[in-house]
Amino acid sequence: MKRFAVPLALGIAAAALIANAAPAKEPHGRAVRSGSPEHNLPRNVTQLTWFGERASWSPDGKRIAFMSKSFGDAFEIDVATRRIRLVTHFPNPGFLRVQYMPNGDYLLVGARDFQDVSKTRYHAQELWLLPKDSKDRPVALNEKLSEGVAISRTQPKIAWLINGQTNPGELQPGTGIIYTADIVTQDGKPAIANKREAVRLSGDCNGGEPQDFRNQDKELIFVCYRYDPATKIVNANIRGVDLASGQVTTYLNVPNEYNEVEGIYPDGRHALVESSRDLATPTSKTLDIWKLRLDSNGQDMVRMTRWGDYAGYKASNPVVSPDGRTFAFQSGKSGDEAGVGYGIFLLREK
Repeated sequence: MKRFAVPLALGIAAAALIANAAPAKEPHGRAVRSGSPEHNLPRNVTQLTWFGERASWSPDGKRIAFMSKSFGDAFEIDVATRRIRLVTHFPNPGFLRVQYMPNGDYLLVGARDFQDVSKTRYHAQELWLLPKDSKDRPVALNEKLSEGVAISRTQPKIAWLINGQTNPGELQPGTGIIYTADIVTQDGKPAIANKREAVRLSGDCNGGEPQDFRNQDKELIFVCYRYDPATKIVNANIRGVDLASGQVTTYLNVPNEYNEVEGIYPDGRHALVESSRDLATPTSKTLDIWKLRLDSNGQDMVRMTRWGDYAGYKASNPVVSPDGRTFAFQSGKSGDEAGVGYGIFLLREK
């Protein structure tokens, strides 16, 4: 009987190895990897921080600003030295976003006070400007908004959206307006000037968010959301508006596929997209980052991350460096609110 001991042990061990090596299955039948993407990084991806979300590159490409968490503080990290500095160095109820103006000032999105997550996020967010190296508190620009802001690379020009939640007395539910404006100095303080309507959203585009300017700021790229009350699914597609004529162009609209544009490359032709393509569900809960050539109608679209191959994970909120060689993004969990992240990562393309 002893002569069977070694083969039997090997057989048990082999069976265990095979069981461990076999990929798990989602209910939809798609194979997923075990473990986590953070512990299985490809060679061109590095982890920059172990906390934080919603990264933004400085105009010189040397620093990245990011939020510690939703309704948290803004920080800034030196990409070369990894030194982290607190930006919102004053008492505050928490911010959702921090971005750079072309001159290095910080544009913040936050409420005047915190009520609860839903009311504060969707009804009370405002724009604030914090001059770089300022010892003071940020200045309110007295404009409400939904979600994020598009900022020109070359001039103090921004775009933002209001809707029926931010401005209930002005707009009905399911409608929105994207505005553009300049940030100027009036009486020694920053202020909004030259405000004008860029595009009005309704019907098959019952939500949206401006993302980036391109073509010498002649066009604004934005995402359209469409909520289906029957399925309770939010789909997203990519559009652009000519700021002179108001003409809207649809760049990517695929049925049963979530595609949210995030940032434009310096060449103006390519964009990073949060997409559910090749993944099990068509919603924002399961995402990876893709690189899209805008004029390709989705035919030139390359997958850049594999976070969605791991059960419960997604990659989101990518932003391109000023030289176009690297993009920053965050690790996310499928069950969390949009924008929640667990660390900033860098993907080197060139």
